[in-house]
Amino acid sequence: MTGSCCRPQPADDERCLNHAVGQRSIVVITDIAFGGEGVARCEAFVIFVPFVLVGEEVEVELTEVKKRFARAKLIRVIQPSPERVSPRCRYFGACGGCQYQHVEYTAQLRLKHKQVQDLLARVGGVHTPPVQPVVPCPAPYGYRNRIMIRTQWDKVKRCLNIGFLRHDNRLVVDVEECPIAEPILSDQIRQVRARPPPKGGLKVVLRLAPAGWQVPRDSFFQNNFHLLPELVRLVRDRLRSGSGRYLLDVYCGVGFFAIELADLVQEFVGVELDQRAVGAARLNAAGRGVSNGEFLRADAAEALPELLARFPAGQTAVILDPPRTGVAPGLLQALLTTPPAQLLYVSCHPATLARDLNALCGSGVYDLVQVLPLDMFPQTQHVECVVDLRRRAPSP
Repeated sequence: MTGSCCRPQPADDERCLNHAVGQRSIVVITDIAFGGEGVARCEAFVIFVPFVLVGEEVEVELTEVKKRFARAKLIRVIQPSPERVSPRCRYFGACGGCQYQHVEYTAQLRLKHKQVQDLLARVGGVHTPPVQPVVPCPAPYGYRNRIMIRTQWDKVKRCLNIGFLRHDNRLVVDVEECPIAEPILSDQIRQVRARPPPKGGLKVVLRLAPAGWQVPRDSFFQNNFHLLPELVRLVRDRLRSGSGRYLLDVYCGVGFFAIELADLVQEFVGVELDQRAVGAARLNAAGRGVSNGEFLRADAAEALPELLARFPAGQTAVILDPPRTGVAPGLLQALLTTPPAQLLYVSCHPATLARDLNALCGSGVYDLVQVLPLDMFPQTQHVECVVDLRRRAPSP
């Protein structure tokens, strides 16, 4: 069945009420949702389509139908956007790693800026979010310094697939290279393929070690060396603009931010639950001659109240660099109960960032001063944000 969900035709209402898996329709994309899927509307019904751009007329086939929305796969682009480009990766559209290789790069930056603004307004409850333009990456391809490849036995082809998860299911796409990874990692993919693991179901982490940093195999480090100096510069500028003489680095990992900011403060404390990362942080500090702080192995939510009480609140800054799940509820509560003068939140997930800002700013404890997005993950839905929050002055 083929029809249009967007053009006003007599059968529109009937089609809107009778969507079914396998149905093909011609739709016009009106928006791009966070996550990268295009949005088409049929009355109150919404269809999500990957690998499209706003304004494009496309043919789609429904793959999942719910009461108020459906998901579809792209069949063909009838009227392309002028911002559409040819993907560099031959696996794009099958591999789940990238969502935006079909989007011209400056358009990707505008798209991510809009998505951050929309999320902070809709989820964060921030009126007119102070979001700066997205800082571009000098290397939109060949930037990832860490990738995880998986193995899976292909029952149909009777061979071992080695690669990444598909965008639409949990199967593995067999790949020989990854254009968004550092070139040396594509070489390592080929080495793994030359000596494949004995079975499926395995994960292999390939990583380019950061020069001069101790990073245990499973510990976190920023995934883009090319934009890392700019990330550090922005965080330093924001810390310097505040009144912090004491720094608490929460989710400190191997001590990256605490060490990079140590010269701006009198004393710092880094908090991390991963024992191996804490050990690496101490080695990293010693290797750089940084001695005005310490690293503690502790649950941040449990340790933070005591640490906040150790230093004068008006001279304390806290930096948060949590995982994509965001800040733990207990930690948020500690920051609301004993607020520092400045809170720098470094986030790789705008949705959980918006949720946490709703709690921090909606309570009236903090003011949102600035949001600085950086494109640490070109060609993908992800965007890094540095957020500057200040403790709100008490009402006179």
